[in-house]
Amino acid sequence: MENSRDAVDYRYTNNWFDQVARGNWDQLIPQLNPTRILEIGSYEGRSACYLIDRLAIEKSIEIHCVDTWEGGVEHHRAGPFAATMAEVEARFHHNLRLAIGKATFPVDCRIHKRSSDAALAQLLAEGKQGYFDFIYIDGSHQAPDVLCDAVLSFRLLKIQGLMVFDDYLFQEPLPQGVDPLRCPKPAIDAFTNLYSRKLRILTAPLYQLFVKKLSD
Repeated sequence: MENSRDAVDYRYTNNWFDQVARGNWDQLIPQLNPTRILEIGSYEGRSACYLIDRLAIEKSIEIHCVDTWEGGVEHHRAGPFAATMAEVEARFHHNLRLAIGKATFPVDCRIHKRSSDAALAQLLAEGKQGYFDFIYIDGSHQAPDVLCDAVLSFRLLKIQGLMVFDDYLFQEPLPQGVDPLRCPKPAIDAFTNLYSRKLRILTAPLYQLFVKKLSD
């Protein structure tokens, strides 16, 4: 449920985050208390603003937001999407400005408007291996993209850090039925199987999957 401040100030057009994440994050985030955060897929900034609101009342934080604001394959399949995504991007910047302006402590927000593989590779090239406490993967729903995001993000995550996958059970509605290459789950399952000795899957609702990094 949104509080009155969210309803008055922030500009959101959906409540996906509240439906699938907020209840668990309300318990998870205070325990983890991350300082360095990376999110892949920012859309209107709802998850980023949530983290700023929760964390920057007690300390300074650094948050990196990665998005192309071009929409995904499932969006473009329905027709031209550029105008809509331009509005989404404008809402993201509006919402982030509000959240940062309300924060008690400084927020170092870095926006990477590019594909996630390029952004993550650049972060690695800058020496940020094992840098982030918390990584949220909520970008492309295409299995090859999700697998790439997971592998590169794992390099960027510190030991004992937490990685959260959104849309674990997402299935794109297609005339021919489900295409496993256009779903996150096969990629997430492949990643967690291949990295099973380096991570631990935490108890979570099925629509999101939480993993803790145990080793490099």
